[in-house]
Amino acid sequence: MFLDRDGTINEDVGYMTDLAQLRIYPYAPDAIRLLRRAGFAIVVVTNQGGIARGLMTAAYVEDTHRRIADRLARAGAHVDAWFYCPHHPASVIDGLSTPCACRKPGIAMPSEAARCHGLDLSRSWVIGDHWRDVQMGYAAGMRAILLRTGHGRDQEQQRPPDQRVEAICDNLMAAVAVILGSRPEPSPAGIAAREEQNRPKA
Repeated sequence: MFLDRDGTINEDVGYMTDLAQLRIYPYAPDAIRLLRRAGFAIVVVTNQGGIARGLMTAAYVEDTHRRIADRLARAGAHVDAWFYCPHHPASVIDGLSTPCACRKPGIAMPSEAARCHGLDLSRSWVIGDHWRDVQMGYAAGMRAILLRTGHGRDQEQQRPPDQRVEAICDNLMAAVAVILGSRPEPSPAGIAAREEQNRPKA
């Protein structure tokens, strides 16, 4: 399971340059816990162009991820990996301008996660509040859900022509309900086959 960060797990406050601004959605830990209980690995993939724009450092972003991970873990919700893209078209830092392979909708982040953690992208989902999250998902061979949290309501009104998506949901918990509800009840043969597989899904 690939999750966007801002507007999906926590409130999107623009460039979060102060950790006092961090507010995790109250349903996010439960949603992540349900996904893990269903057998999904949890990978966060996020554009953090504030690094390129000189508004924050990579160390600050990594500290932010540790803080979010700690708060989620205290609620019983474990995140397996965090990936972020530091690039931005308006970069003021040498070497961090675009184009790059990792800024969503580019697929470098899920591709790297799949390589590092043995994930099967064809069995994976991506959830986020921008069409670029959905587009990344399809480009990498995943299924995708757009959320109405964060920028999602505006994004819903600006749907690109012919843009496909599995569902548009009010929040992360609603998306989890769609994903878990779409899974057929396993047969004994299916359970046995699943146990033989050694590649987790995300």
